[in-house]
Amino acid sequence: MIPIAEPLLGKDELKNIKEAIESGWVSSKGKFIKEFEDNFSKFCDVKFGVTTSSGTTALHLALSALGIKSGDEVIVPDLTFIATANTVVYCNAKPTFIDVHPDYWCLDPEKITEKITPKTKAIIPVHLYGHPCDMDIIMEIAEENNLYVIEDAAEAHGSEYKGKKVGSIGHVSCYSFFANKVITTGEGGMCLTDNEELAEKMKLLRDHGMNHEKRYWYDIIGFNYRMTNLQAALGVAQLTKIDKFINKKRQIANWYYKGLIDLADQELITLQPEKKWAKSIYWMYSILLNEKLGISRERFLETLKNNGIDNRPFFYAIHLLPPYKCSNSTLMVAEDISSRGLNLPSSTVLEEKDIKYINKIIKKIVDEVKK
Repeated sequence: MIPIAEPLLGKDELKNIKEAIESGWVSSKGKFIKEFEDNFSKFCDVKFGVTTSSGTTALHLALSALGIKSGDEVIVPDLTFIATANTVVYCNAKPTFIDVHPDYWCLDPEKITEKITPKTKAIIPVHLYGHPCDMDIIMEIAEENNLYVIEDAAEAHGSEYKGKKVGSIGHVSCYSFFANKVITTGEGGMCLTDNEELAEKMKLLRDHGMNHEKRYWYDIIGFNYRMTNLQAALGVAQLTKIDKFINKKRQIANWYYKGLIDLADQELITLQPEKKWAKSIYWMYSILLNEKLGISRERFLETLKNNGIDNRPFFYAIHLLPPYKCSNSTLMVAEDISSRGLNLPSSTVLEEKDIKYINKIIKKIVDEVKK
């Protein structure tokens, strides 16, 4: 089975893990934590990094530090991993779902203004599957309405918007280092910001709210959202290879493009887009199955698996999921893309022969459908 995702780990990671273990600092203190925060924030062109235990806790930490609370509303794209919406609810606030853009699948900025109310406090643009959102318009809307912008860059390490790294544009950004991400710490996440006061508040909140000057004194209620030194040791080693990983992701996308462009030209499938103002990292190489193809996505996915190719469907449009279920005619693009999308194997360990095989099987499925 060609896996959908697989981390690439080696001697550098083992060396750092060994050093962390031999130092005795295996929990939430140790040299690798600050090194990882400093190095990753520098890579993203942001001043301050705050490591966390996951991408989900990074989002919750950012929202909490910005003061999002009961009665507030936060704008969230309808097509994203459910954690984006859940963390808003963790703050007892309400996610307001916005449709995505049909051309590049991220939050549609033209749909934001109509959903802003006096209760709206923030926007969470999600750089879905590694493609940036149109951040200029989003930042203009936020400034006009006095809103915070929290970039969900969990899937977009190193992606660029008009030459700027995503995560360096909003007031704060959040990353995930889960095992299937571009770089991994196993589990883990990070918040980035240029605001030193906000960074210090997030550090306070992630450590139970304990006063830095008076140990075991708590002025506020916080969380246990700390990353371990072991995880950070892994991250430090992974980060030295991130440019290599990103280049490989883009090369894999090009192999898919070259092998499948004829099916796209026939309007049987839609290939993953990359707008002129964007540099996508193609975290997951993704396609849409068009109605003209004449096969259900479920059958398509099953046939791929029967041929040794792992895969996964797109995230469900969140408004269709039980915790958030509602009938909403303004979210039809997200619903449509969600129902037709699938992610193909995208690990940096893959070679051209692997992608050629996947493309061959996809074309074989198409040919059999045409018969």
